[in-house]
Amino acid sequence: MPSFQSDNKEFSVPVILTDELSKEFGQTKAVKSLNLRVEKGELFGLIGPDGAGKTTTMRMLAGILSPSSGNAYIDGISVREDPEKIKEHFAYMPQRFGLYQDLTVIENLMFYADLFSVPKKVRSERIEHLFAFSRLGPFSNRRAGALSGGMKQKLGLTCALIHNPHLLLLDEPTNGVDPVSRRDFWKILYGLLKEGITIFVSTAYLDEAERTTRTAFMRDGAIIELGSPKDLKALVNGVILEIVLSDVRTAKSALTKDNRVIDVNVFGDSLHVQLSAETDQSCVREVLDGAGVRIHSLKTVAPSMEDVFLSVLSNRANRH
Repeated sequence: MPSFQSDNKEFSVPVILTDELSKEFGQTKAVKSLNLRVEKGELFGLIGPDGAGKTTTMRMLAGILSPSSGNAYIDGISVREDPEKIKEHFAYMPQRFGLYQDLTVIENLMFYADLFSVPKKVRSERIEHLFAFSRLGPFSNRRAGALSGGMKQKLGLTCALIHNPHLLLLDEPTNGVDPVSRRDFWKILYGLLKEGITIFVSTAYLDEAERTTRTAFMRDGAIIELGSPKDLKALVNGVILEIVLSDVRTAKSALTKDNRVIDVNVFGDSLHVQLSAETDQSCVREVLDGAGVRIHSLKTVAPSMEDVFLSVLSNRANRH
């Protein structure tokens, strides 16, 4: 078992610790030597595209999948050696949470209260508290199958919280949810964070990395970068130009060929163009004029987390 000795020489047991955690399915290496440490009170994000290994990681942390090698610890308890005991320490909300469509909101909550052996004398108060932050109270007698996607996610979260866990494992909880419901869901997570709950969330939405305490970028089963949003943005050198123009494809092709341009990425009907701080921005207009592309607007913007992720990938590709 790894040492939990901290810099101040006091024992500090992290809520989550992984030690060379790996998972293979035949010849496929789904998760490769994962080393993470999540402290109490963090909102930690595991960010990456589909197939990056996020769900496999979540399932190993939840004790559902056994690691092929390495280990993980929840509150110092090994997921390999005691997968049942760790389940007392967290709530796990998979991508498809097991709501019972024919049961009402309140019936689902009562079912999970029974499942987690929540004492009957505290149930009413706890459910009232859960309704307060989820705003599901007015829908308590509505069947789960009749709820919107966003409301189903809120119900799944309240069911997961019924036994007062201090750690939440959330696997892509906002996947397929509309933008307004996504925003509301994150407001709920911030409220839980203020109550001292540690949150480990995976998502394919790079903009959600902005909302985390720290983020690990994951791709092809490995962590390619880790840090706070501020620290990660500092990895992007130079300046980013956001350009709205008449022909995105032609513009990208022309700019990519110019050695004064570090990187070019498409964002809808615009481009984000990365230049070194010393490069005169007029070179962009020069290239686009030569390609016959009309510029509608051009401005300097702060790097987004998508810029950061793409920059990290580009740097790794150049090193290899």
